[in-house]
Amino acid sequence: MVEREKVKDIFKNWNDGLVSSYLQGYMGCAEVDDEMSPKSCRITVGDFAFFAGVTDQRLIETSACPIITVENEAWDECVERALGDRVKKSTRYKMKEDSGGFDLKTLSLYINSLDDNFTMKSIDERIYEDVLSNSWSMDLCSQFKSYDDFHDRGIGFVVYEDAKLVSGASSYVVYDDSIEIEIDTLKEYRNRGLAASCGAKLILECVRRDIYPGWDAMDLRSASLAKKLGYQIGSSYSVYSVKQ
Repeated sequence: MVEREKVKDIFKNWNDGLVSSYLQGYMGCAEVDDEMSPKSCRITVGDFAFFAGVTDQRLIETSACPIITVENEAWDECVERALGDRVKKSTRYKMKEDSGGFDLKTLSLYINSLDDNFTMKSIDERIYEDVLSNSWSMDLCSQFKSYDDFHDRGIGFVVYEDAKLVSGASSYVVYDDSIEIEIDTLKEYRNRGLAASCGAKLILECVRRDIYPGWDAMDLRSASLAKKLGYQIGSSYSVYSVKQ
């Protein structure tokens, strides 16, 4: 097993919630070129792999993650050389809280805008199992070892239409006094305000608990939703999507 202390310097310039989750001992795992004196490292958390240090093609070729983020152009070249047409480059957006802070009244309005035929619930043990049983929703809880683990460290809310799970917002990962938000909605229920309602409820609960709700937007559509809920774009960065 890789000693976290030995790879912290390799990732010392990174500002990423998932990387922090691993380095702080919460979630994920790492692979290095040399366990005694590592110069290259791959951190894996959920569907994401992060590469830093001296380029190492073996670390890329042995990654099973569908999303790759790298430290610099040298790693870009290494990824493209190793994976060729299996990868496609795109842009993600790191969101940050608006300078004025979250508007609690606005968040409450989004929560209360939920139509009467929908019901919002906190994720309990039964809902946890329901979330994991659906491929579209499983990422809401999939990084936790068990329901007890989620209960102790996670936060999440879902929306049902009668007995049907249709949307949710939860902690994809956790790290010191923070989470990274995951929001998913069943395809045929999108564009009906469910994601905004769930997201607002999760953010409001984070504010109540004094936890920072990190938001890493996969595209401009996700960034637009984040802006509605009190974020602004902080920076953008490139990622590779890998054909499995």
